[in-house]
Amino acid sequence: MTEVGAAHTTDDSMTEGEKTAGGVPNQTRPLVMSDVAAAAGVSAQTVSRVLNDHPHVKRETRERVLAAVRELGYQLNSSARALRTGRTRTIGVITFDAVRYGPASVLQSIGQATQEAGYAICVAPLRSLDQRSLRDAVDLLTGQAVDGMITIAPHRDMARALLNVSANVPMVALDDSFDPHVAVVTVDEAAGARQATEYLLQLGHRTVWHIAGPTDSIAADGRVSGWRSALVDAGVPVPAVLVGDWEARAGYELGRDLADRDDVTAVLAANDQMALGLLRALSERGRRVPQDVSVVGFDDIPEAAYLVPPLTTIRPNFQEIGRRCVQVLLRRIGGDDGRPLRSQIQPELIVRRSTGAPPRI
Repeated sequence: MTEVGAAHTTDDSMTEGEKTAGGVPNQTRPLVMSDVAAAAGVSAQTVSRVLNDHPHVKRETRERVLAAVRELGYQLNSSARALRTGRTRTIGVITFDAVRYGPASVLQSIGQATQEAGYAICVAPLRSLDQRSLRDAVDLLTGQAVDGMITIAPHRDMARALLNVSANVPMVALDDSFDPHVAVVTVDEAAGARQATEYLLQLGHRTVWHIAGPTDSIAADGRVSGWRSALVDAGVPVPAVLVGDWEARAGYELGRDLADRDDVTAVLAANDQMALGLLRALSERGRRVPQDVSVVGFDDIPEAAYLVPPLTTIRPNFQEIGRRCVQVLLRRIGGDDGRPLRSQIQPELIVRRSTGAPPRI
């Protein structure tokens, strides 16, 4: 992906002959900073301050200048700016398994937020969760002289490997397993799973079974923790965790075993894809949802509202996660005091028709 404003001009003067009657720049010459200033109704110095991230610019003024930049298609010479400011206005993103809905949604949100802030994004996908792959990704991003990095890979191995890689750039991670010097933006996975479990118990279910994500996933661990703590606090039986892999097939295969058990009336799946597989397994075994078994997913994929029945699920708000990652990283790039930063986003329970009271025996 390329930077907004990557090619450019160096002369900010504009003669009367270079303007049209309305003051709009003549399209036969490159745009200059004074064109943006005229369109935004500010001085060229103010435009320069906005484009170089000067902290003492009013928010309304900054937004007006950036709107003019976008409207005119003005492009600042990124090489000259990097020499002048020591910044490339590029954010690096290290990601793993970005084909899945959650990571893909966060990456899309990061891309939108960086563009709105006038930054470019450079993505380094990991081939696998090992130190060599991670070092290659970090080398790629540092070679691009990124101003900061965001990691979208909430895996325990990722955290351990990244701590052994030296990168002298600000960083934001999507999990809380890093050293205190790394800024963190997380979803309260445990709170989401707890909310779903408590909701099912309130409907009258004796207990709630859980199809979990893979054991190397920090997100899956948090969801298991929230589910289990809700059951323990309620003083109800805690079934054995069924470990899946985020795929619909895992939900289907584990769901076939659950469907054969009469004592299973409520299941929390760690993501909507596994919940989808579970719904099919229950249907094939003649177990009705929600009359016989209530099902809750996690992630609120776009298709969740259109499944049969529509799926009750936990919505983490991936768009907010990406936006906040960029906000936190830009503060670090801007030179905050370096205190540990922890930003946690609370998920939301979305109730649809896949849940209800347990069957009467």
